[in-house]
Amino acid sequence: PHEHVYMATLPGMFERTISCSSLSKTYSITGWRLGYTIAPAEITERIKKVHDFLTVGAAAPLQEAVVTALNFDDSYYDEVLDLYTAKRDLFCQGLDSIGLKHNVPQGAYYVMMDISEFGYDSDLEFCEDLASKVGVGAVPGSSFFREPVNHLVRFHFAKRDETLNAALENLKSLRDKIKPRG
Repeated sequence: PHEHVYMATLPGMFERTISCSSLSKTYSITGWRLGYTIAPAEITERIKKVHDFLTVGAAAPLQEAVVTALNFDDSYYDEVLDLYTAKRDLFCQGLDSIGLKHNVPQGAYYVMMDISEFGYDSDLEFCEDLASKVGVGAVPGSSFFREPVNHLVRFHFAKRDETLNAALENLKSLRDKIKPRG
């Protein structure tokens, strides 16, 4: 139900905004490393000069191939939205049924789960225990914050439903296998 508003579309902002994006996740081509910028012409010229010094560029066949994706009609994006909304709902409802606190993402395919109840000082250590004792992988939330945030872990739900259901089944034993500290 949420709508993304591009900064550059706000009054007076296009000439002051550089929009950068990746094609990787939208088109499931993460290894291709393709992206783009949108900016006023004079800024784009400077971006091109810097780009020439930072990278040799993406392979020409990949650039040609992605043109097909860039010409997809709206039905593609509607299908992607429906697919990931269903996966988000499946995973979040599963976490809810287990009683685990988490956010509900509005546009990403990651869920941040609050691990405060387990009393860990290190989210990395919690993730290691989660993998070894429960059989579920997560990424320490501290990887995504400049501030010292250690009470969150991130789950990725852009997986097959069978994988999500298996993870949720394993997470049912979380409190039995990882006891609260301190």
